[in-house]
Amino acid sequence: MNQDYMGMALKLARNVVGQTSPNPPVGAVIVKDGRIVGMGAHLQAGERHAERVALDMAGTKAEGADLYVTLEPCSHTGKTSPCADAIIRAGIQRVYVAISDPNPLVAGKGMERLRAAGLEVEKDVCTDQAQKLYAPFFHFIRTKTPHVTMKTAMTIDGKIATSTGDSKWVTSEQARLDVHLLRHTQDAILVGVQTILHDDPLLTTRLPRGGKHPIRVILDTWLRTPIDSQVIQNNAAPTWIFCGNEAEYLREQLLQKPHVRIIRMPKNQLDIEEILLRLGSDGVMTLLVEGGAAVNASFIRARAVQRVICYMAPKLLGGSGSLTPVGGTDPEIMGEAFPLIFESVEMIGPDIKIIALPKERD
Repeated sequence: MNQDYMGMALKLARNVVGQTSPNPPVGAVIVKDGRIVGMGAHLQAGERHAERVALDMAGTKAEGADLYVTLEPCSHTGKTSPCADAIIRAGIQRVYVAISDPNPLVAGKGMERLRAAGLEVEKDVCTDQAQKLYAPFFHFIRTKTPHVTMKTAMTIDGKIATSTGDSKWVTSEQARLDVHLLRHTQDAILVGVQTILHDDPLLTTRLPRGGKHPIRVILDTWLRTPIDSQVIQNNAAPTWIFCGNEAEYLREQLLQKPHVRIIRMPKNQLDIEEILLRLGSDGVMTLLVEGGAAVNASFIRARAVQRVICYMAPKLLGGSGSLTPVGGTDPEIMGEAFPLIFESVEMIGPDIKIIALPKERD
């Protein structure tokens, strides 16, 4: 039953992915005498943690009960007081933890405090599922940079657009809806200025019942983003534009709006690693790259991709001039390829959705 209850807690956590950054999504379930008496999830940074939500629901029934929590309870004071102390005060008897928290402020201290107070603590329950859930958070804690997902949509022969740049639409309506679900889970979405110039995208989340809009990040060395573009005129989401140090200050002034932020980098050539460090310092934990061939190539070249999501349509476009997902210089040997491991393959309407992760080089 332990895995069943932890499975419920993991489901609660998955339901709030994208809402809690820079905090991780956490779910908790309290069980007493074989009955669930409390459950909860951490909904937003600064609000009650999952353990406290579940404890409040359980009330006095928490005494002598078991707590299932997807991530090690905190033992430090941040925007909220330590969850470990609240668990002890409530009289919880046993705590099951899916995975320990790598944050140096926690890192085993939460479980140590619980054990010191006489509670039984068992960790590594449903750990594989937890590792998948917390991959972005663990990457963020370890590197101080966002976890990067590169998303592409292409025909079965690897084309993302015709030679004229026409890409409406490569994939089906079902696949495009799935992309908006993906955007909903991300802190920021990144494109290059060429995408803005050619498509004038809105770069928001459009779901039937609404959704979270990610920060719109644009790589624009010379500040060529049009003043009348949707990312400038529409204030539904923040727009952050990274430019080089030689971009015209007049252009910067013209683009200024309350929701627009111009980030001038120290060099004129934009460096992906520097940009990711800057985003990480601003609390961006997850980044969705929806760029064209040049932007995608720059992330691959920097080895700055932690996940690739590819939507493949049952179409053959052909044409040597048709565009492909990744540009850059032409490799000479197959050994230069960026190696991946398929994590999952599923049908989305008539299309195939492939999720792949980088493979560690031998």
